[in-house]
Amino acid sequence: MKAKTFYSRAAILLLALLLTALPATPLLAGMIDTQTLVAASSAQFERTELVQRLQSDEVRDALTRMGVNPADAQKRVDRLSDAEVLALNARLEELPAGGSALGVIAAVFIVLVITDALGITDIFGFVRAQR
Repeated sequence: MKAKTFYSRAAILLLALLLTALPATPLLAGMIDTQTLVAASSAQFERTELVQRLQSDEVRDALTRMGVNPADAQKRVDRLSDAEVLALNARLEELPAGGSALGVIAAVFIVLVITDALGITDIFGFVRAQR
């Protein structure tokens, strides 16, 4: 009986020591200005617009003809930074009307080739990554 009491007290003491040893992480909250909030919202809108363009049948067919798996292109778009998405959409908006699908394909192809060259992705066999 004394052994049982000893082990229960030892377990409680050990638990108390472990709880006090855990680092307490403070919560960091701050004010967000309107420009930051608008930029984040705009970036999300631009990303959604780019994804919708990639999901069109014409773009998917063209990517497949070029040897790019549309799912890989989608994953790459998901990994683009907000600045890259904004730049890519700005480039697509500059294209003439009627050339939009071809422009999307060309822009995605260029982005994929650049990311292959940087070693971020491995989609094309003819691109050697810099290491």
